[in-house]
Amino acid sequence: MYFVYVLQNAEGRLYIGFASDMERRVRQHQEDEGGWTHGHGPWQLVYYETFSDRLEAIRRERNLKLGKANQELRMRFK
Repeated sequence: MYFVYVLQNAEGRLYIGFASDMERRVRQHQEDEGGWTHGHGPWQLVYYETFSDRLEAIRRERNLKLGKANQELRMRFK
Protein backbone atom coordinates (compact mmCIF):
# COMPACT_ATOMS: atom_id res chain seq x y z
CA MET A 1 0.00 0.00 0.00
CA TYR A 2 1.20 3.52 -0.83
CA PHE A 3 0.01 6.84 0.50
CA VAL A 4 -0.08 10.42 -0.68
CA TYR A 5 -0.58 12.68 2.30
CA VAL A 6 -0.98 16.34 3.17
CA LEU A 7 0.35 17.89 6.36
CA GLN A 8 -0.49 21.35 7.64
CA ASN A 9 1.27 23.41 10.30
CA ALA A 10 -0.07 26.15 12.58
CA GLU A 11 0.97 28.84 10.06
CA GLY A 12 -1.23 27.17 7.44
CA ARG A 13 1.64 25.84 5.33
CA LEU A 14 0.96 22.61 3.49
CA TYR A 15 3.35 19.77 2.78
CA ILE A 16 2.49 17.07 0.24
CA GLY A 17 4.31 13.78 0.47
CA PHE A 18 4.39 10.15 -0.62
CA ALA A 19 5.23 7.10 1.52
CA SER A 20 4.74 3.38 1.80
CA ASP A 21 4.58 3.65 5.61
CA MET A 22 2.58 6.80 6.28
CA GLU A 23 2.56 6.48 10.08
CA ARG A 24 6.35 6.28 10.20
CA ARG A 25 6.80 9.12 7.74
CA VAL A 26 4.37 11.47 9.53
CA ARG A 27 6.14 10.65 12.81
CA GLN A 28 9.46 11.61 11.18
CA HIS A 29 7.98 14.96 10.18
CA GLN A 30 6.66 15.46 13.73
CA GLU A 31 10.11 14.69 15.16
CA ASP A 32 11.78 17.17 12.78
CA GLU A 33 13.51 14.45 10.78
CA GLY A 34 11.93 15.55 7.51
CA GLY A 35 13.88 17.75 5.10
CA TRP A 36 11.61 20.62 4.04
CA THR A 37 9.38 20.29 7.10
CA HIS A 38 12.29 20.52 9.57
CA GLY A 39 11.80 23.48 11.87
CA HIS A 40 8.34 24.36 10.52
CA GLY A 41 6.22 22.07 12.73
CA PRO A 42 4.31 20.82 14.50
CA TRP A 43 2.52 19.18 11.60
CA GLN A 44 -0.97 17.72 11.48
CA LEU A 45 -2.14 15.12 8.97
CA VAL A 46 -5.13 16.74 7.23
CA TYR A 47 -5.66 14.52 4.17
CA TYR A 48 -4.46 11.29 2.59
CA GLU A 49 -5.21 8.93 -0.27
CA THR A 50 -4.26 5.25 -0.59
CA PHE A 51 -2.97 3.46 -3.67
CA SER A 52 -2.05 -0.11 -4.43
CA ASP A 53 0.24 0.94 -7.29
CA ARG A 54 3.46 2.84 -6.46
CA LEU A 55 3.63 4.66 -9.79
CA GLU A 56 0.01 5.80 -9.50
CA ALA A 57 0.74 7.25 -6.03
CA ILE A 58 3.81 9.08 -7.31
CA ARG A 59 1.78 10.53 -10.18
CA ARG A 60 -0.91 11.70 -7.77
CA GLU A 61 1.67 13.32 -5.48
CA ARG A 62 3.13 15.21 -8.44
CA ASN A 63 -0.38 16.19 -9.57
CA LEU A 64 -1.19 17.63 -6.13
CA LYS A 65 2.07 19.59 -6.09
CA LEU A 66 1.46 21.29 -9.44
CA GLY A 67 -1.14 23.35 -11.26
CA LYS A 68 -4.87 23.32 -10.76
CA ALA A 69 -4.94 20.40 -8.32
CA ASN A 70 -2.48 22.26 -6.08
CA GLN A 71 -4.57 25.43 -6.18
CA GLU A 72 -7.72 23.48 -5.29
CA LEU A 73 -5.94 21.74 -2.44
CA ARG A 74 -4.66 25.02 -1.02
CA MET A 75 -8.14 26.59 -1.24
CA ARG A 76 -9.62 23.58 0.55
CA PHE A 77 -7.29 23.97 3.55
CA LYS A 78 -7.08 27.76 3.60
